[in-house]
Amino acid sequence: MKRFTGLLLGMSLLCGGISAAAQEMAGGPMPPPKVLVVMREFLKPGKAGMVHEKSESAFVQAMTKAKWPTHYLAATSLSGRPRALFFEPFDSFEAWEKDNMAVAKNATLSAALDHATLADGELLSEYDQSVLTYSEEYSLRPNVDIPHMRYFEVSVFRVKPGHRHDWDQIVKMVKAAYEKIPDAHWATYEEAYGGMEGTTYIVFSALKSASEIDHSYTEEKDFLAAMGEEGMKKLSELESGAMEPGLTNLFAFSPSMSYVPEEWVKADPEFWKPRAMAPMAPKKPAEKPAQ
Repeated sequence: MKRFTGLLLGMSLLCGGISAAAQEMAGGPMPPPKVLVVMREFLKPGKAGMVHEKSESAFVQAMTKAKWPTHYLAATSLSGRPRALFFEPFDSFEAWEKDNMAVAKNATLSAALDHATLADGELLSEYDQSVLTYSEEYSLRPNVDIPHMRYFEVSVFRVKPGHRHDWDQIVKMVKAAYEKIPDAHWATYEEAYGGMEGTTYIVFSALKSASEIDHSYTEEKDFLAAMGEEGMKKLSELESGAMEPGLTNLFAFSPSMSYVPEEWVKADPEFWKPRAMAPMAPKKPAEKPAQ
């Protein structure tokens, strides 16, 4: 969760999320999706920014032309290695399967996506994909107005094998303390596929502006006061025995690389309205000189 304490104090990851059904709302708080497919694209040096945005516009144009019902949100890294995250929400694994099958049956869309993938692949150094499942038990005030958010703090917590009970205790203690802090909120996901040994949790905190990051540091004092000296001591002991080193990074929403519902655009057109951008074409092999 956000700013756990000790080693984890001062950390945070994705809140709210985008929901498959609720994302069609014209604004207001949205519940997190039950299943979240996260794709990570790591960029080669010098291939981030406008270069990658132009390449990704081909995917957005293909989905828009097909009027595809499944949307996705893109975010780019402001810390750590240069990379972009793409979040696809679903109500269930069955819904994810149906979407994959529908794309495969749509020859025009599939061809356009294959063409875009070929061009985009030249910019990437690595690519991977994870599938996450929402945990209401480990979340706090997760419903947020995503169309008006601008950033995600994304934190990764890895629980050592055999320490699930300790993790439960940690979360209960942290949630109890943060429930006394009105602005605290996060959505927690468990990594169902694509993770390492042990249990991995991804925690999302959505931010409207960077000023909320400044404000969050003042919440640490409130958290410490709510925990008390004995509570902090117990929490530190549980963490040291149950948790692997954690990781937190900050990501900015990228409207030009996102394929969002029209309701999002109407809710905040100045931010979400897509810009005209010609997609990149794949490089052609160099011609051999005449003999």
